[in-house]
Amino acid sequence: MSWMSYVKLHKISILMVVSCMAFYWAFAYGLERTDLIKLLTLWTALFFLGYKLYTIKKYDFKFLMVVSILFRLVFILAIPNLSQDFYRFIWDGRMIVEGFNPYLYLPNDLMAQGTAPMAQAQELYNGMGELSAEHFTNYPPINQLCFVIAGLLSGKSILGAAVVMRTLIIFADIGTLYFGKKLLERLSLPAHLIFLYFLNPFIIIELTGNLHFEGVMVFFLVWSLYLLHKGKWWLSAIVLALSISVKLIPLLFLPLVFQYFVKRDGFLPQETKIKRFITLIGYYLIVGIVTVTLFLPFFSSAFINNYGETVGLWFGNFEFNGSLYYIAREIGYTFRGYNEIQIIGKIISLLVFLFVIAITFFRKNHDMAKLITAMLFAFSFYLFTATTVHPWYIATLLILSVFTKYRFPLVWSAVIILSYLAYGNAGDKENPWVIGLEYLVVYGYFIWEVFLKKPSLLKQRSLDHS
Repeated sequence: MSWMSYVKLHKISILMVVSCMAFYWAFAYGLERTDLIKLLTLWTALFFLGYKLYTIKKYDFKFLMVVSILFRLVFILAIPNLSQDFYRFIWDGRMIVEGFNPYLYLPNDLMAQGTAPMAQAQELYNGMGELSAEHFTNYPPINQLCFVIAGLLSGKSILGAAVVMRTLIIFADIGTLYFGKKLLERLSLPAHLIFLYFLNPFIIIELTGNLHFEGVMVFFLVWSLYLLHKGKWWLSAIVLALSISVKLIPLLFLPLVFQYFVKRDGFLPQETKIKRFITLIGYYLIVGIVTVTLFLPFFSSAFINNYGETVGLWFGNFEFNGSLYYIAREIGYTFRGYNEIQIIGKIISLLVFLFVIAITFFRKNHDMAKLITAMLFAFSFYLFTATTVHPWYIATLLILSVFTKYRFPLVWSAVIILSYLAYGNAGDKENPWVIGLEYLVVYGYFIWEVFLKKPSLLKQRSLDHS
């Protein structure tokens, strides 16, 4: 088929692709996050066109793969405009390149003393913002490795560092596409479902555009699940440790594999349940040993104190885009009137732990589909109760949903943009009505899909996807 014939045959799809690329370009190079009308307009248009592309071309895997990569490449030379975290990434990477342990030094202290060892220290310091500068870094070692690679390859260029990190994230997304497709096929699910993640404007903008490394963590997580389904449990454990060493989130899923090892029919069929339990212990040991080994180059008593303190901030200090927590906080104010997060944060941590343990032992998670569904609900519970829910956190929820029958994370990925409307207010103050609208949509769809939707409809939708 000639090029002209192909264009004529697919002219509607090509027109939508060109439109998407124009909108992504406007998003990457012509948008300030305080320009709320433009932000919402571009976001809505990209979701609409992305959905239409998916429905029209979902059986043309190569077409969607190519255009999804092209959409990412639009951002290649862009400075992130919705998040300033990347300045801290560059700071940490350059610290390590200069021989300093980033877990031991506060940017505030280094700047006050005039001892920051990297080039463009003032620009990076100003860019990362006050909140980041006054806290120790919380990014695990594989994440730090990505920062180091950017520091080594970009020299003194901030844009160059952004390009290197963006390239790593794009390659990670391609890896997720590859192993996600394979895992879907092993679960007898249609391969095109992976584009609910790979083509999703939320993923393209938040990960590729804004340089959030959830994409790298997701890549290792999906690869680990694929290896586990193939029975290569020791390799799965190593790769899961890599995922944990990008972001700590997969630690939440470790208890859930218990039934998969001990009770799953057909897994290690010649083994007794006792031997399967020993294999489970081996799995945990490999995850633990590899994770600890990756942290060893940074290890010290000060590291333990600093890292533990920083991780604890997410439960006892930071508040953003919460839902059930905000309700609990308002109720608490009527009794005590101040510092509710210190009390509620501890309760939330306990509730999340108890919930994970409950679905570990009282829900059937003995095959891969059920295991991933358990992971989906465990992480949903965490996010529903969390004090802080930044938009990019939803990436993990979205990829897990691809392998299940549930689509409420897809809905959340569309409406999470409402959380950015806070940046149009004085002091970045959140509007409770806007947050309420976001969660009204999310919880409404969640309740309908999980509790009210008839099983026959779920089954029919599954058949429609196949």
